[in-house]
Parts: sequence; structure tokens; C-alpha cells
Amino acid sequence: MNNKKKKTKRNRLQRFFRFAFKVFLYGWLISIVYILFCKWINPPITITQLNSVLHGQNIQRDYIRFDKMGSNAKLAVMAGEDQLFPDHNGFDFKSIQKAMKHNQKSKSLRGASTISQQVAKNVFLWQHGGFFRKGLEVYFTFMIEHLWSKKRILQMYLNVSEMGPGVFGIEAAARYYFKKPAAALSNKEAAMIASCLPNPIVFTISPLSARVAYRYPWIMRQMNNLKADPDIQELLK
Repeated sequence: MNNKKKKTKRNRLQRFFRFAFKVFLYGWLISIVYILFCKWINPPITITQLNSVLHGQNIQRDYIRFDKMGSNAKLAVMAGEDQLFPDHNGFDFKSIQKAMKHNQKSKSLRGASTISQQVAKNVFLWQHGGFFRKGLEVYFTFMIEHLWSKKRILQMYLNVSEMGPGVFGIEAAARYYFKKPAAALSNKEAAMIASCLPNPIVFTISPLSARVAYRYPWIMRQMNNLKADPDIQELLK
């Protein structure tokens, strides 16, 4: 009888592991297909956008081509969010170490997510979720860095990031805040939109929040410092 029980338990464990392996394999294959899909086609909707809809917001979104975004918008988000974007492989380990040291000593938390990591989160995942979501974020960041170009990652970032309450992407943000297309944004206007990141609900342009007021002049100075960099210039084309 004991042998039968042991055999039954072993069979159940084997069935469970076979099931878990199939779930993992199919999930991985689906993720590869969707990553390749998004290499050429913009996502129909993201989890963050869907969450806004479910909370009753009328989302504003207008996906545009990379050449329609204008150089000021591209330069502003790199200056404000990830100045090493052209050079890293998706992760800025020095900034991660600095953020960890800061967070150990201070109550105010500092992030160190690159543009690639934010694209992984905004396109494929959700905004909160602790270590489990972070683990998935690492996977998707690694994949898009190897399967997409840097220009595609930057384009996706500028198309799907929330830049106002229910306002997604640089084109919608430019029209929402300044009544003009993204390509026509001035240095100052692009820097102000970049200053809203990563929390455009709290860090607002209208009314002008304290963070945006002090941060956009800093971003403008960084834009001036970065624009001569040949790797940056290549991404602005």
C-alpha cells in the first residue's frame, strides 16, 4: 500500500512538472512572437493604457513614425531619463548601484531604469508588481535589446509612455500641452514634457508642478551637452 501511495505521489509530481514545463514553454514562445510583432507593429494596447480605460479615462494616443517625432523630443527624453542609452545593453549598472546606496540611506526612493527597461515595462508588463515583475522586466529588456534596434526602442518609448493623465506618447502630449505636433516642439517644450516622467500624474505641466519647474531647465542644459555626441546624433536622425 505504501508503495502504491509513493508511486501515485510520484506520478502526480511528474504530471505537475510536465504541465509547468508546457506552460513555461508556451509562454516563452508567445513572448517571442509578440516581441517580434512589436518590432514592426505598434502594440494594439498596453496594460497601462487598458488600466486607464478601465478607470474611466478617455485615453489620448497617436502612434507616429520615428522621423515624425522631431529631434528635440528624442534628445529631451535621453537627456532626462537615460544619457547612456546609445551605449549600454539595456542596463546601467553604475546607476543601479548608486540608486541602491541612495535608497539604503534615504527615505526617498531613486530609480535607475533605463529607457529600454521602461519600454519593457510599458509595452509588455504593468506598473507595479515587485520582484516578479522586475524579473520579467529583465527578460524583456534583454530580448528587445537583442531583437530590436536602438531607434525602435526609442520610438516605442516615445509612443507608449504616459505623459499626462490618460495621455500616451509624445504626439498626443505635444498636442495636449502645446497644441502642436511633436516635430514642432521647441527645446523648452520637449524638456518640460520629459520632466513629467516618470510620474506625469503628479509632475504636471499645467498647472506647473515644482518638479517640472526646476527640472526642465536642467534637462535643457543636458540637451546642450549631449547633442554633439556622435552616438546621440545618430539616434536623432
